[in-house]
Amino acid sequence: MASLATHLSGFILFFPVGLRRLLSSSSLYLHNPSHFRSKLWYFSDPKWKTLDLYALLVALPIFSFSEFFLFFSFSGHPTYKFSLFHQSVALLAFWVLTILIVVREHVGGTSSLVDESFVFWFGGVVFLAEYSVMGKGVSGLAGNVYGFLGGLTLVCAGACIYLAVKPSAFFAEFLLSSGLVFKGTWLLQVGFSLYTDVLGLKGCGKISFLGPRKESVDVQCDLDEDSSRGVALMQFLFTVHAIGVMVLGLGVFGVLAGNRSLRCGEARGPLLAEIEPASSRMRALPDLEME
Repeated sequence: MASLATHLSGFILFFPVGLRRLLSSSSLYLHNPSHFRSKLWYFSDPKWKTLDLYALLVALPIFSFSEFFLFFSFSGHPTYKFSLFHQSVALLAFWVLTILIVVREHVGGTSSLVDESFVFWFGGVVFLAEYSVMGKGVSGLAGNVYGFLGGLTLVCAGACIYLAVKPSAFFAEFLLSSGLVFKGTWLLQVGFSLYTDVLGLKGCGKISFLGPRKESVDVQCDLDEDSSRGVALMQFLFTVHAIGVMVLGLGVFGVLAGNRSLRCGEARGPLLAEIEPASSRMRALPDLEME
């Protein structure tokens, strides 16, 4: 990550996807907890409600190739230059993941090559790959901030891998959804705190890649006390974000549990298609025993 624009793009990518998963998975779980099974993407009727997935399918390669073009054309700080390459590869990997989700939706159960478990495994690998290049070339206060972001990425990777093994684990789905929301909000916070002067940290300037070339870069603080205060402030803000995401997740679950009409996909659509037959069979068992 090397600019405010890339952090805004990350927020636009992760926050809506995480919020959608949180709403849809909670609705599906509350409909029938014993038959819950996580989905790659929570499709619903009418089809236009799934346009966000196809928007990602178009936007991600554009963003990726834009970053790749900037990587070749930029001649400044090497840290900034290779961060562009890392971003391009990460976006390309998420694009491939999106393609797999779309292929799985259209192919369905007719192909054993693209099953849900494989796609969840691939998603976990993508998040691990993103973690491996996250925060490269940054140190000090900025390194501390990107360390938090790396932790959130590991949470998402672990949740994907767990869902690949046990797709009925709602807590893993909840962690994945909340982790995506958290990544989105924290990326936005990092973008404003480290890459702007107006909303930056007191006594510290924004990260600049135009100065003398160093092995790593950091925000430029006037005094060591300013840097220490900045670290403490970012740790406090991370805690605030964590509490906010937790309240959001539990609040969404509580509201959906108390108001059935607000649940996503509750009335119709493929969101419930897989669990309806199982529920019907379970209700039919007592009648057969009585006969």
